[in-house]
Amino acid sequence: MAGSSLKVDKQQLQNVLEMAQSQEQSKIFEIGNEPVDFGRADSLRYNILMWVLDEKYDKSIQEMRNFLINPSEYPNFQSKVERFVTHGIDLIYAIKAKRNFPGIASLTRAKQQELREKFKEHFRELQMVMKKIEKIQVDMRIEDARSTIYVIRALWLAGFSLAVVAFFVEVVNGLAVTSQVVMNDMLEQGVEWLFALIGF
Repeated sequence: MAGSSLKVDKQQLQNVLEMAQSQEQSKIFEIGNEPVDFGRADSLRYNILMWVLDEKYDKSIQEMRNFLINPSEYPNFQSKVERFVTHGIDLIYAIKAKRNFPGIASLTRAKQQELREKFKEHFRELQMVMKKIEKIQVDMRIEDARSTIYVIRALWLAGFSLAVVAFFVEVVNGLAVTSQVVMNDMLEQGVEWLFALIGF
């Protein structure tokens, strides 16, 4: 009986030690006072950065891949963001490797500090990559809006030009013929009056 309670105590002690090491490791990789711009709460950047901080690497990588695979309403969007998404996935793998470094607790303070700095550097770079992807989305949206404006403006100018041409044709065919008839009639009346005055 005493042996089994000793076994349980050893197991509990082992669990406590593992928990303490895990907490110590997580403290090494805290962002601290580092400014983190997560973006909007429902954005891709927010989700990816939060999952990376919560150590949900597989979920964040899958989300990045889904983002790239999903069809976009803008042509050539995938080709513009593909290298950023790939680089972002590589950064997530690098962050995962730094945080899951085996035997981190046994490293010297200097090596732990070096790992912490590399982690922060990768995280900052991931943040920048996510901002670039969002910027490409915004630029494509603006470009699409501009092309829509150009099409509307072209249609308006074409309609206006057609209206001017139709008015000109109407003036030439309708009003010009009528004014010619009126002028001929006035000329004939003038000539008749002149002949009547002379006595012909």
